[in-house]
Amino acid sequence: MDVIRDFLSATGFAMLIEDPRPLIMILVSCILLYLAIRKGFEPLLLIPIAFGMLLSNLPGTEMYHASLFEGGHVHWAEFSETAGLIDYLYLGVKLGIYPSLIFLGVGAMTDFGPLIASPRSLILGAAAQVGIFVAFLGALGLSEIFPAINFGMKEAASIGIIGGADGPTAILVTAMLAPHLLGPIAVSAYSYMALVPVIQPPIMKLLTTKKERSVVMEQLRPVSKAEKIVFPILVTIFVSLLLPSAAPLVGLLMLGNLFRECGVADRLSKTAQNELCNIVTIFLGLSVGATATVEAFFNWQTVGILLMGVCAFAFSTAGGVLLGKLMYIISGGKINPLIGSAGVSAVPMAARVSQVVGQKENPGNFLLMHAMGPNVAGVIGSAIAAGVFLSLFGG
Repeated sequence: MDVIRDFLSATGFAMLIEDPRPLIMILVSCILLYLAIRKGFEPLLLIPIAFGMLLSNLPGTEMYHASLFEGGHVHWAEFSETAGLIDYLYLGVKLGIYPSLIFLGVGAMTDFGPLIASPRSLILGAAAQVGIFVAFLGALGLSEIFPAINFGMKEAASIGIIGGADGPTAILVTAMLAPHLLGPIAVSAYSYMALVPVIQPPIMKLLTTKKERSVVMEQLRPVSKAEKIVFPILVTIFVSLLLPSAAPLVGLLMLGNLFRECGVADRLSKTAQNELCNIVTIFLGLSVGATATVEAFFNWQTVGILLMGVCAFAFSTAGGVLLGKLMYIISGGKINPLIGSAGVSAVPMAARVSQVVGQKENPGNFLLMHAMGPNVAGVIGSAIAAGVFLSLFGG
């Protein structure tokens, strides 16, 4: 009987009876799995995030220990005694390895041709980063109004990056500056990315007229192979010299793109796009999801993150569209302002939204390639914004 009693007391069921709070996060993880599988909300990353959340909140599994990463540092001395599987996987997040490798895959999958053919897209991509800084200031403002939220500069910077619509960048900045907010920020970032087709169209229609949305743009010029090869090299040199802290993200993004465009590294390009990117996505999702415990998730800070996240997306979309309207006026009606909304770096979803909204107004309108320019510019822009925050607050 003593053996049976000891066995039963060591089960997760007994631990749940003693402390039922993990049941809340188990339920949340099941809801996220439902949204990912049934509704298609960013399933490639939301599924591993939700399952990592599930694993770390099941009592007794001992797969993740937040204490090993307290204070923003890795407590190496305790690893050999207490570390679980996800603790080791989480090192890739903490050390900034996974997000950079994701960017390698993104670069290998991205065609920068539309951006090279239309350099003005860089301006639209930059304008669509305004939500990052609005959310940054908003998070600081919330702390003044509601002291219980208590966001400092580092927390506000991590929340602001949500506005870039770039999950890996948000994870990297948060892991470096505010690791205690990693779970809520990651879930918020990927949830809002999945809702881009819902969030953006009302803002786009509110800020533009039917005439503006109906503008048919001229076909982009052809881009030579030499231009596509030189572009990632020049961008890497310029951005790395201007903002060294952005070099890991921008550098690997451009390396992946060089694999794609050079014509002599097809195996590397395919590996970066497929096997490597898929493996890293699994590890990244599991690691980030594991940080979402009851204490980290259910508090006033999470409410503030969700609120500022949607504001960030809204202002980023508005910033791109408003600059698009200005370019429409300057060009004499030759630029459709809808392409400005694609400046958020949700590639290629945001560009597709521009195409869909524009084609509803004018069935003969094909904006996809024009919108891809600001879209890929937004990827570079969000990485640069991340570099700015890491330079300012990473010390």
